[in-house]
Formats: sequence, structure tokens, C-alpha cells
Amino acid sequence: MTSTQSQVKREGNIADSFVSLSGGNRPPLPESFLTLKKSLVAGHEDKVIASWQRLLGQLKRENRILATEGSKVIPSLEFANLEGDLERLRSEIKKRGAAVVRGVIPEEEARAYKSDIEEYVRQNPSTKGVTAFPQDNPQVYELYWSSPQIRARAHPNLLEVQSKLMNVWQSSDPKSAISLSQTLAYADRLRIRQPGDATFALGPHVDGGSVERWETNGYGLGGVYDKVFEGSWEEYDPWDAGARVFAVMDNYNGLGACSMFRMFQGWLSMSYTKGFEGTLLVNPLLQLSTAYYLLRPFFRPVKQSKDLLSEEYLAAENWVFAGSEMTSELHGATPGHGQEFSAEFHPHLELDTTIHAVDKVHNGQSDSSVLYIPICPVTEQNAHYMVRQRKAFLDGTPGPDFPGGQGESKHINRPTVSYLQAHANSEGLRAFGFEKLITAASDGPGAMDAKNKANEILGF
Repeated sequence: MTSTQSQVKREGNIADSFVSLSGGNRPPLPESFLTLKKSLVAGHEDKVIASWQRLLGQLKRENRILATEGSKVIPSLEFANLEGDLERLRSEIKKRGAAVVRGVIPEEEARAYKSDIEEYVRQNPSTKGVTAFPQDNPQVYELYWSSPQIRARAHPNLLEVQSKLMNVWQSSDPKSAISLSQTLAYADRLRIRQPGDATFALGPHVDGGSVERWETNGYGLGGVYDKVFEGSWEEYDPWDAGARVFAVMDNYNGLGACSMFRMFQGWLSMSYTKGFEGTLLVNPLLQLSTAYYLLRPFFRPVKQSKDLLSEEYLAAENWVFAGSEMTSELHGATPGHGQEFSAEFHPHLELDTTIHAVDKVHNGQSDSSVLYIPICPVTEQNAHYMVRQRKAFLDGTPGPDFPGGQGESKHINRPTVSYLQAHANSEGLRAFGFEKLITAASDGPGAMDAKNKANEILGF
């Protein structure tokens, strides 16, 4: 199954995207994955081993900094000075892989999003049915087309932030068919997490596939991680958009598996929260953490942690290339589900400082509410997705990547195209796939090619 072979997905909720939330089993991967692993490093095993040693040393040094500095290492930008802050903080954003942009939506307007969503849920009690998670006390809703979500995705300020953040990326090949001057809207869920909640404790994970990161017909189609598997992780550039154009992130039609190229995950706050009040947790070491979880399946500890003090267990000399003892295991990667991490599988990431997780307990006094609004560039693959998503909007069904069912098709006061047209400018309508994409002065040949192909696919 590839991302271009769409199937109707069954009804479900966010728990279906992750083995840890659904309570399912993680069966051993087929032996074909062992064959795949061996092929990825064949002929340069010595370089991979040497690179692993360098990686562990660098992770240890950087983890010490994170333990001391904490959230202060995350770049913070102001919308009112976006261009200047981006220029000043570009290298830090690239290192950390995360940033906070403040003042994008006026506070009163953002808070109104939440109250409007709560009213939409009240008018449509079926929203709290089997598709909410958890069902007895919903924190995450399978809503994609509420009026606040439409307004937020089309908001000029948000579109400006998305457009400028896309340009943190670059392409090693100017002819790559990708445009960074136009963002495409991606219909994702929302979350209203109540104080004291401990049910939505989604642990450390990364979005955008799992086993596909190792598969030659997945991320391998663009050679995204070739440098890592060749033993040169320092040369791996997480921000090379050209390498990502042809990558396939969903080979298994998973419920919630992302098949669209998203450059940033994107959270839009609708409430005021402090640290550890139901917030997002990240590991701000993008290149290092990625290289680590990609290489981890090729190495094993000589002695187990129960036999050693932590420092000794993590020591580079305790970790050796698995060689003849290698298995098919990809440590937390399960077909059709998100890639998950654990202290057992990924000890050198020191997950107390974590990597893309949700607070285990919401210790605040008020709700922690966000809209998930990723940032997506124009590519041929993304345009194909937009055709399917545009139809889902018209029908009121969930976004194509997500669990299926009737969704909001029978909901009272679900926005229509006329609502979108009334609340979006031309840039917003283009983002939703309802107006023809136009070329920008900054577009090179690859960007113009991407837009021309997208317009053809979208029917313009």
C-alpha cells in the first residue's frame, strides 16, 4: 500500500494512531525488516559503528546542556517582529527543530475559538461518542471542520507565519518540484484537555510514519536518511526539502498516519498554560535525536541496565554493533502506527527531558486547549492529498489521513464553502484548494513546476 492508493478508513479516534494509547500489542516485525536493515548498512558497517560512537558522545554533551537550561533553549519569536526574529534565531530553530511564535492570533479571538468549539460540541452531542478520546471524558475530538478551525487555518496572520517558517527549509536541488512560497491547509484535530487529566498521556513519539523511515519505498525514495545509514550523520540535513519531495510517509494506510509532507507540526494555543500544565514536551536536538533512533536498531548493549549503574549502561563501550545477533526490531516502530520511544528502547535520549510527548498529567487549574494546524508546502504529492481533503470538507467527513466514518456530515452548523469564502482572503482560499495557485517572485524553476502540477491536479 502506498500513500497514493487511498482506502476508506474505519471509524476511530486518536488512540488508533498509537499502540500505547490503543492498548494493542506490538508484534515482532517480519524477517523482511532484518533483510532491509542489513542492506541499509551493507559495505559500510565500520563507518556506521564509528559514527554511532561519535553520536553517543555528542548526545551526552548536549543532554547536559538541556538538563541545565530546560525550556530556555527553545527559540521564542514575536509575530510583530517575525522577520527580524527569524533572521536572528534561524540557526537555533534549525538546531532545536521547534520554536514558539507569540502574538499570532489576538488573545480574545483565540479564546473565542475554544468557546465556539464547545458550543459546536454541545449542539452535536454525537461528537462525544466513540470517536472522542477517551470516550468517558473526552480530551481530543475527531473534529476537522468546525467554524473556528476553518477561520484559524485561513487567518492571514497564521498563513504569514506558516509561509515564513517554511523558508527555514531549503532545497539542495533548485529543480526539486516544491514551492516554499505557498502553504497548503491540512485539516487536523483539536484538543481541549481538562485540569487533572492523566488519560491523554501520549508518550514520546514522532509523527509522519514509523517503519517507513527505514523502508526504501518510504523515506528511502528521496534518500532522506542515506547519510545516516552510510555512517555520516553529521552530513544529514533535516531541513533539505528537496530530499523529502518523493518520500512516502504512509505505506500502511494507518488511522492518523500522515501522508502529506508537513514541515512543522503546528499547535495554535486557545488557552493560557504554563509548563507542565498539559503542554507539549519536545527533545530540542533535531539532527542528533533523529540519527539516534535511526541507528539504534543496529546496536545492542553488552550488559543490561539492571546489571549496571546508568552511567555505565549508557557508556559507548557498552554498546556494540548487533551483527549476527541483529533482529528485525525497529524499536517502537509498528506498521500503520506512530513511532514511539521509551527509556528501554532509547536510553541515550534521556527521555525525562523527552521527545515530542504530552504531559502525563495536566497539573494546571484551567484547560489546555490547542488546534493542530501543520505547515505544508506545495508538492505534487500534497496536491493529490488536497483533492481528497477538499472533497472531505464538502462532504463533512474526516480528513483523508484520519479515521473514517460519517464525521461531521450530519452536524448542525457545520461550515460550508460559502462560510470559507466569507472568512478567507485569496491566500486562504488557495490554501484550502479553492483558488488557483499563483507564482511568486521568489519561485525558482522547481517551485513553478510544483505549482503548475498542483494547479493541474486541483483542476485549475
